[in-house]
Amino acid sequence: MTTATKNSEDVMHSPREVRKIEREHERKVARDERAERKRARKSGFANVANPRKSTLLTIVCSIFAIYCLFPFLYLIINATKTQADFTSTFGLGFGKTFALWDNIKTVFTYQDGIFGRWFLNTIFYVVIGAGGATLLAIMGGYALAKFRFPGRKAIFAIIIGAISVPGIALAVPQFLLFAKLGITNTPWAMIIPSLVSPFGLYLMWIFSEQAVPTELLEAARVDGAGEMRTFFTVSLPLLAPGIVTCALFTIVATWNNYFLPLIMLKDADWYPLTIGLNQWKDQASTAGGQAIQNLVITGSLITIIPLVVAFLLLQKYWQSGLAAGAVKE
Repeated sequence: MTTATKNSEDVMHSPREVRKIEREHERKVARDERAERKRARKSGFANVANPRKSTLLTIVCSIFAIYCLFPFLYLIINATKTQADFTSTFGLGFGKTFALWDNIKTVFTYQDGIFGRWFLNTIFYVVIGAGGATLLAIMGGYALAKFRFPGRKAIFAIIIGAISVPGIALAVPQFLLFAKLGITNTPWAMIIPSLVSPFGLYLMWIFSEQAVPTELLEAARVDGAGEMRTFFTVSLPLLAPGIVTCALFTIVATWNNYFLPLIMLKDADWYPLTIGLNQWKDQASTAGGQAIQNLVITGSLITIIPLVVAFLLLQKYWQSGLAAGAVKE
């Protein structure tokens, strides 16, 4: 009998011995995990591979999740009701008639379909205003992060000061200025203020500082690439997570803008969705006005759907941005 045959026979175990070895291995792994969690509790850090379960944390997160989802649930339920059911049934209970599709159809046909006009106006303001604000923030933040020039620190102080000033405080001065220029009650009264995003500029400044290595730009310049080509071919792909984040901030701010169009616009044909739906809500308080809360609720549900879709489609860019600095090179 050869040595290899003897070693093979020594290695062979009965099924009972195999199960015993597996159980021993499982117990060893469990002991190691308990020891690791014990060390993590003492040091104040959690092991990512073996996260600890916290009942209290789960309860707190569940409460916050319910708090955040409650308005959305309220919209979905009440968008299925008729006006009679809306006023006669419990807010979180369905009505006698499922009228969601009828409500959606009525929203787009009520007052000669003006809701569709408001929807297109909002998209127009978002594309031009929020898109322009994002573009300016990208270029301005990149320039401030990667170029050195006199007055850079003063610009930083101005940006920080602009972030601390709420937009509502600037609405009245902007109205007076635009009234002098004669552009109130026009789309320009909505677009021009939306082009300025101090927070977006600051965000892209900080992100460009971290995401675009200076060595990479120097290598591109040595290879003969100009500044514009370096920006669009080298820097822009690296800035994708920051661009998406900045774009979503400006989109949400423009989409939900209420006070600025309230004082700037008088013609209902230029209203965004926020002002138009508020006009429908207040319709019942006017002389001879008809209560249409079911249409207001349905219109509000339709209004938030594009934002929800945008967040769901673009979340992968946030995840890549969070993981960008996780590995040390």
